[in-house]
Amino acid sequence: MKILAIDDTKTLRDLLCMTLRSAGHDVVEAENGEEGLARFQEAKPDVVITDLNMPILNGIEFTRECRARPGGEQTPIIILTTENGPDAKAEGRRAGATAWMVKPFEPTTLLALLERFKN
Repeated sequence: MKILAIDDTKTLRDLLCMTLRSAGHDVVEAENGEEGLARFQEAKPDVVITDLNMPILNGIEFTRECRARPGGEQTPIIILTTENGPDAKAEGRRAGATAWMVKPFEPTTLLALLERFKN
């Protein structure tokens, strides 16, 4: 599966990419939502995992923009964040997020979630 991983924290992005690649996934990286949109258009990923709090374009804004683009309507988008409040989750759902995971993530839980999105 091709996965777009968006996070402004390099350490977390590296850990996320290492987890995904070790499970056999092809990973494309981006540092923020704006870069994520460009990578989304280029890579046409099967799934997107995005941080919520990022500069330039946050995870909610990215999700809204992605959903408005051709090919982005049905692509699963997982928001991976330290935020766990009901208001933030509701805003994510309204933007079009498919799932919500709290950092720090458990690799087996993340990989099990990704299994749900296999074609």
